[in-house]
Amino acid sequence: MLRVGELVRHALAGLFARGDIEDEALAGAVVTVPEVRMTPDLKIANAYVMPLGGTHAEEIVAALNRHRKFIRGRVAPQIDLKYAPEIRFFVDDTFEEASRIDALLRSDRVKRDLDDDSDDSQED
Repeated sequence: MLRVGELVRHALAGLFARGDIEDEALAGAVVTVPEVRMTPDLKIANAYVMPLGGTHAEEIVAALNRHRKFIRGRVAPQIDLKYAPEIRFFVDDTFEEASRIDALLRSDRVKRDLDDDSDDSQED
């Protein structure tokens, strides 16, 4: 599943880099594909995408989902599978989640707790 997901991810990245999809929402947008998750039967590829800068992500995902059949037709020859997977696009929120966790770790409460732990270890 991981190998096929990487094959699909590379094929999608190449397709987006060439700009083969003609849609107003995608005009001038640089779209990254951080991850593609395959279902166990390899019939569905869930592609998580994020435009550079993170602006208009929902519009871009909607445009990509409108052109799913075209994209599937372009990706299918590049991957060596019996059946071309159906591709579904979603907004990748891992960057947002990582920023939230980073902000939590830098918060005063966490710093205070870490300082308390280091004081306790020095007393031993």
